[in-house]
Amino acid sequence: MSEQSIAWVVGGGTAGHIEPALAVGEALRRARPGIDVRAVGTPRGMEGRIVPARGFDLELVDPVPLPRKVNADLFKLPFRLVKAIAGTRSLIRKAAPGVVVGFGGYACVPVYLTLMLMSRRSRPPVVVHEANASAGLANKLGVRIADSVMAAVPGSGLEATVVGNPVREAITGLDRSALRAEAREFFGLGAEGTVVLVVGGSQGAASLNKAFAGAADDFRAAGIGVLHATGEGKGIDLASYPGDVSPGYVQVPYISRMDLAYAAADLVVCRSGAMTVAEVSAVGLPAVFVPLPIGNGEQALNARTLVSGGAAVQIPDGEFTAERIRDEVLPLAADSARLKRMSEAALGAGSRDAADEVAGVALGLLDSRSRT
Repeated sequence: MSEQSIAWVVGGGTAGHIEPALAVGEALRRARPGIDVRAVGTPRGMEGRIVPARGFDLELVDPVPLPRKVNADLFKLPFRLVKAIAGTRSLIRKAAPGVVVGFGGYACVPVYLTLMLMSRRSRPPVVVHEANASAGLANKLGVRIADSVMAAVPGSGLEATVVGNPVREAITGLDRSALRAEAREFFGLGAEGTVVLVVGGSQGAASLNKAFAGAADDFRAAGIGVLHATGEGKGIDLASYPGDVSPGYVQVPYISRMDLAYAAADLVVCRSGAMTVAEVSAVGLPAVFVPLPIGNGEQALNARTLVSGGAAVQIPDGEFTAERIRDEVLPLAADSARLKRMSEAALGAGSRDAADEVAGVALGLLDSRSRT
């Protein structure tokens, strides 16, 4: 296989880096059947499970966390960098990628640094995509050698073309109405009535679980169903409720079929990681975002476009209580007219074509290099 037919999509550690990388990988394959797309990650991230399941080969590089303060890890950094760069250089020589598309995270640091040490003529074209509202350290490094820089939203801190977040075709092509009956049956929910999806990530979210435990009977009394992904071993104790006329309060530890979960629901209560925000908008699902209070408020920033556009509501994690659910979330779930307006606003703000746009730029750079 020729050098120009290999593409790397680099992003590991969390789903927020892996999912956009794989979405672009799928778009590359759609646009150019036969291209060899390889995902690049680290041995310790979620990519070891996710990438092979999605049908991609996974290349591994040593992770290089960049310490944000003076500690023991800072003094180990030079040795880690030398080891990681040596391994990455060997991998690049062996695989000879024709284009590299980076999405940030630990996996990108050794790749970007190794490419920096190559001459401009010998290194492959580089595309950088920033998924978050505030750019991470890895992509701030990558833009120094990038031939094209793209971002999900304006104001990321990078000089970039705004294209939205790449989302996999299984989500962007989802017809929620057509799948509704199948999805309700899959989760054991009643066919009629409003359903609220509650999901706090793969491990669940303690604050969401606690608040919904205190408001569960209110939903059941109002005839509103709940599909609640609690996290493994974190289910809430629900006593029998004699007046329950809802589609049901269904608890699961984890949802592997998010497409069906989106189709079953009329409203979602969730964190506001970059990919969650992108998927929710792509399928047109009204949302109540409860940002994870970490870092510099990145999750709150991720949701601001949907909130300001009327597609979502945002409640701080520290204020998300059973009482707040009764006062704000429950009335919203019961307001079908408002949910419809929010759905339309979400669809208008979605990034359904972002994966194809990023793939198109990458292929254009690959073809340009092949002609030189």
